[in-house]
Amino acid sequence: MQTFVKGDAKWWQTATVYQIYPRSFMDGNGDGIGDLQGIISRLDYLQELGVDVIWLSPVYDSPNDDNGYDIRDYEAIMEEFGTMADFDVMLEELHKRGLKLVMDLVVNHTSDEHEWFVQSRSSKDNPYRDYYYWHPGKDGKEPTNWGSFFSGSAWEYDEKTAEYFLHLFSKKQPDLNWESPKVRQEVYKMMRFWLDKGVDGFRMDVINMISKVPGWPDGEKQPGQLYGDGTPFILNGPRIHEFLQEMNREVLARYDIMTVGEMPGATTDLAIQYTAPERKEVNMVFTFEHMDLDSAPGGKWNLKPLNLLDLKDNLTKWQTALHDKGWNSLYWNNHDQPRIVSRFGNDREHRVEAAKMLATCLHMMQGTPYIYQGEEIGMVNVQFTDLSDYRDIETLNMYRERLSQGYVHEDIMKSIYVKGRDNARTPMQWDDSENAGFTTGEPWIRVNPRYTEINAKQALADENSIFYHYQRLIALRKEMEIITFGEYRLLHRDHPAVFAYERVLGDEKLIVLCNFSSEPQELDDEELLAEMRQAEVLLENLERREASLSLRPYEAVVYYKK
Repeated sequence: MQTFVKGDAKWWQTATVYQIYPRSFMDGNGDGIGDLQGIISRLDYLQELGVDVIWLSPVYDSPNDDNGYDIRDYEAIMEEFGTMADFDVMLEELHKRGLKLVMDLVVNHTSDEHEWFVQSRSSKDNPYRDYYYWHPGKDGKEPTNWGSFFSGSAWEYDEKTAEYFLHLFSKKQPDLNWESPKVRQEVYKMMRFWLDKGVDGFRMDVINMISKVPGWPDGEKQPGQLYGDGTPFILNGPRIHEFLQEMNREVLARYDIMTVGEMPGATTDLAIQYTAPERKEVNMVFTFEHMDLDSAPGGKWNLKPLNLLDLKDNLTKWQTALHDKGWNSLYWNNHDQPRIVSRFGNDREHRVEAAKMLATCLHMMQGTPYIYQGEEIGMVNVQFTDLSDYRDIETLNMYRERLSQGYVHEDIMKSIYVKGRDNARTPMQWDDSENAGFTTGEPWIRVNPRYTEINAKQALADENSIFYHYQRLIALRKEMEIITFGEYRLLHRDHPAVFAYERVLGDEKLIVLCNFSSEPQELDDEELLAEMRQAEVLLENLERREASLSLRPYEAVVYYKK
């Protein structure tokens, strides 16, 4: 059965999403922190880029232990970002420009300053006690040996009631107990509050962690690790589909919206279950597999170079498995990932070609593409030599933990330079004036020093810039059904440096060739060359004179044949 019908695309299938990290996007009042008025002032820029949907990272009231992902009040705006009146104006201005707004839904956990948790920790018989996971210790220590994603134990002892509470992230982010029907109804009520305001959907933060395996088993502990691995007991748990289907039935199905679940550890089989339309859960998921390919065993901070064959195999697996069954999210960057041109490309002598090549490779695939702020101008990773310039809790906790385990400072910093989340969080580079035009004040985190050469003003003035390449990719997705519905076929799987594939729909074909290296590359395929000679060049990042199987460093070219 073909689930998605040609000619009947849902609006989110032809859309391109742009993620705004509000703290770093644009400061409207000069306090050094991005805000809602700053976003409003830059909406014309986003309209010119051609994106359809804005995904806004959390702007809710928060003490900011994890930059807004620790929510104190789901129905209030963080003071640093403005007021609810500012939010309403922003939503109205977005809609005026034909742009939709997707909010971040963070409901695996709250802040420990949320009223629910304040009540919950006050006594064992408080009505809010079961809103969170409380447990007595085991053998004089934590209930399980699980480690938190932000270092340390996943359990925190609370002296007031002499029990532990679960926090998979910071100890200021206690996990909500979704086994409680009251919690679920509170969440659905909050979701309706935002949808009734007119927001157009949700990106659901670690949503596949809301169902935990009962019984609290210990996780496997690797040699040299301080804590056991709790992920088998918290990812894709026993009631996850039941919870998502209930959420869909009670909230999502009543609105014309887009939903994407952030789901670490979701396989293609699970992704089909989550996204198959007849199952009524979510529209698409974020997978993390391709983002782990440059990590050695032991986690993201253990570095290894990307093997392109691994990337080809992984993206091909997702493209083919979900075709006509579910729906893919396509992304290279977000607020948790380092800059892709520094990571899988070349951020120096080939920065422009590499950024365009990476964009081409991803945007010609099937799924909904996501652009993270600054990606469209080729922003790069940053290397702050002073640890005090970093702001990310995950990075700072990892540094302290690794130092205590005997790692040397230089090696820890190398990992931060490559994988630290602050690479994505330095301020948006608008122009070459002081602080990159982001603020007239002191920025909350230092600006990347390369802003004088890499900024939006420069990109808009150059018709061959990365910005206009993204603009063309976004427009093509709306114009060509083959990009939305075409079948994906990998070509030359074993070539170590060229990612080549085709998309096929009826008698139409796209041929996509991408060189992932700083050396010229050659394909040996006379049949493919013959097809290219009968086709037209649809898109290129370097000017081509004739059909050729030779690719220059970081070259990308797309042929269209009918």
